[in-house]
Amino acid sequence: MPADFLDQPTPVAFAHRGGAGHFPENTWRAFEHAVALGYSYLETDTHATSDGVLVAFHDKTLDRATDRSGAIAALPASEVAAARVDGTDRIPLLEDLLGAWPGIRFNIDVKDLPAARPLAELIRRAGAWDRVCITSFSAARLRETRRLLDRPVCMATSPAGAALLRSGLPGRMLGRGFAGRWVRCAQLPVRMATEPVIARAHAAGLHVHVWTVNDRDVMTELLDRGVDGIMTDQTELLRDVLIARGQWHPRAGG
Repeated sequence: MPADFLDQPTPVAFAHRGGAGHFPENTWRAFEHAVALGYSYLETDTHATSDGVLVAFHDKTLDRATDRSGAIAALPASEVAAARVDGTDRIPLLEDLLGAWPGIRFNIDVKDLPAARPLAELIRRAGAWDRVCITSFSAARLRETRRLLDRPVCMATSPAGAALLRSGLPGRMLGRGFAGRWVRCAQLPVRMATEPVIARAHAAGLHVHVWTVNDRDVMTELLDRGVDGIMTDQTELLRDVLIARGQWHPRAGG
């Protein structure tokens, strides 16, 4: 039986890259702000350094987002630790984020194949089976992470699985294909989150989470269509929209 990452009330509010609309993406300040707002779910990305340390960072290289350059997979953790996002913020270690908030759940995008093994080891070491959902634009990364885990965690569909939802096949038929593969949700861009696709996903037993939504009207339209979660950089805006609709489900104490 898959883990219970998705057992909270819907719609789920995800802080995309921690809430990159308010503080530099994937930084402690962004994550802390989202947690203070009451978010229960944080979205982030991960790469492994050359010595196998997982960092919460989107790009393969440091060049765009930090004051340093180079491919993360080619650099030791000590060199990555010296980089500053937007010239100010250090890059968090994924293990530190998991440890900082034991009650928070993390949607983790595996950005490179070398991250699969240390991620599986971290989940096992932290006992985070019910606190993570693994996603990736690469089916190979999803397969490898799944192979390395010795019990189920929540996973999102691969790009091929998302494409199947657009195929027009009946949802019940698709559900048989997803069964037993740990897949619990489809995480889709806005353009794919049409009413027919959402209906097929639900018929297949999948939640639908949509990224990255930073506009009030689009948030409202998607919620009206029945999506199960929204990922946003604008964490304050999404919270306000959900509060106005009576659909805000903050974490305990949030």
